[in-house]
Amino acid sequence: MIRLFAALAIPEDIAQDLVVRQDRLPGARWRPAEAFHITLRFVGDVAENVAADLDAELTTVGSGPIELSLQGVGAFGEGADIHAVWAGVEENEALRHLARSCEVAARRAGLKPDTRTYKPHVTLAYLRRPNPADVAKWIQENNLLRTEPFRVTSFGLYSSWQSDQGSWYRAEREYPLF
Repeated sequence: MIRLFAALAIPEDIAQDLVVRQDRLPGARWRPAEAFHITLRFVGDVAENVAADLDAELTTVGSGPIELSLQGVGAFGEGADIHAVWAGVEENEALRHLARSCEVAARRAGLKPDTRTYKPHVTLAYLRRPNPADVAKWIQENNLLRTEPFRVTSFGLYSSWQSDQGSWYRAEREYPLF
C-alpha cells in the first residue's frame, strides 16, 4: 500500500513568503517549506496496481499552464477542534478545472469519488486543541496575505510518509501542463 495525492508544488520564493508567517501561534507544528503544496486530489492508501492505474490516468489530464496567487489565511475546524491553519488560493477557474480533471482520472482508475468540497489551500501548520483566541489573532495578523502571481507548468503525484516529526512527501511522478 502507498499513500498518495496529486498536487501542485509551491515555488521556493513563494514558500519563503509563507515561512515568515510561521510564528506567534502557540503549539503550532509548522510545516517545512518543502512540504508546501496545493492538493488537487487526495487519494489515500492504495495498492500498487491502483497507483499504477492512477498514474496512467493522470498522464491524460490536459490543461495549459496556470497562473496562481495565494490570498488570505484561515483555519480548518472550530473552537478547540481547530486542527490546521492555511494560506488560501485566489479563486481560479483553471485550477478548479485541473482539480476536476484529477478527480475524473481517479474515478477512471477505480477510486471512489471524493465527496468533500474542494478548498484549495497550502497547509502551514497542524494544531492540537489550540486556544481559539490565539488562532483568531494569528488569522487577523496574517489575513492580508497576497503573493505575487506564479506560473505552474506541471503537477505531481506524491507519496506521503509518516514520521515522528510529521508527514513528509516524495514526488513519484510529474505531469506537464502544456
